[in-house]
Order: sequence, then structure tokens, then C-alpha cells
Amino acid sequence: MDYKGVIVGLGNPGPKYEKTRHNIGFMLVDHLLSEAAGRKNMRLEKIDESGDYELWRAKFAGAYRLFAKPQTYMNLSGKAVSKICGRHGLKPEQVMVVHDELDLPVGRMKLKKGGGNNGHNGLASIQESLATPNFFRLRLGVGRPQEKFKDISDWVLEPFREEDIQHLPDIIRHASKGLDIFFRRGVGFATQHINGFSIEPLDEDKENSAG
Repeated sequence: MDYKGVIVGLGNPGPKYEKTRHNIGFMLVDHLLSEAAGRKNMRLEKIDESGDYELWRAKFAGAYRLFAKPQTYMNLSGKAVSKICGRHGLKPEQVMVVHDELDLPVGRMKLKKGGGNNGHNGLASIQESLATPNFFRLRLGVGRPQEKFKDISDWVLEPFREEDIQHLPDIIRHASKGLDIFFRRGVGFATQHINGFSIEPLDEDKENSAG
């Protein structure tokens, strides 16, 4: 079957990591799979191929696409992504990676193609395995630790705080809609939708409401 692309949610396998910040990519893929399971026209099907990843196919945004959750643990995500691309004839520009982003606060998200990995080991692994940084990334904010000396690796492997958990459903739904727009209407429209989201009023909204 000819697939138009793959959406790869990054995370770590197992219940220990299920609700951690590092697993927000898994959360988005799980949401998309749940939506597909509830709609017959999306024709969701599990594909059994490799212990390095879990893989599904479904009709999303008008075409068949793959949905993947690497099972290699974060630092070896590229091993899974390169296997998927090789087996299904996908090019790097057909890969959309959904991942946690330290430099964005919870509730903000951004879409980009290429660029550096900003110290994200999952992205670094994918870039190395594909031999290029030119794949798409949907960056979902998890913020940086407020505690001055808190280790970053500990931060991303901790569950979201209670005040953030309440916003996760809205964040995931908005990001999911952004992917639909991306595949249907292109980067420009998707970027407007994705980059414009916030769980807090933007500065201009605050100013308008204050008047």
C-alpha cells in the first residue's frame, strides 16, 4: 500500500512513563488512534512488523497514513523511524515527529521542518538515522523546570503537574486538528492554527480584556 506519510509520537514504553512529559508524543498518537477506532471511514488497522515500534495504518486527512510509537526508548527512536521509512518507502520529508519541547511552556506548540535538536535525544537519534534533519516536527511545550538546579532528564521523566494535566485534553485535540490541517491544506494554514494556540490569553487579548 502507498502511504502518504507517517506520524511518529515520541515517548518511552511501559506504564512507568505513561503520564510523563517525555511521552506527550505518545499521548497524541493515542488520541489519533482512539479517534480512528471510533470512525469506520478511517479504517484503522494494526500492523505487526517489528519489536522496535508499534505501527498502525488509518485513513487520515483524506489519505492512508502510518501512525507509530517507537518501543526502543527515547534515545534510540531513530532506529525505529529508519526501519519504518525503509520498509514503506517513505522519505524524511514525509515524516512528522511529535515530541515534547522544553523551550515552550505547557499549552504552546509550534510546527517546523528541519533545524537543530535542542538537546532532545529522540530528535538527535532520528536525525542521525535518517542522515538529515529535514523532517517535520510538531513541538508540544512542556516547559523547563522552575527549580534552578533540577536536572532536565528528571524533569521530562516526571508526570505533568496537576495544574497542567487539566489542559492536556485541549492541547492534544488542538494539535490533532493541526495535523489534519497540515495534511489537507499545507504548512501555512497549519502553522497559523498550531502556533496560535495558548491555554493563557495572548498579551494582546489581555490588553483588550483590560480595556
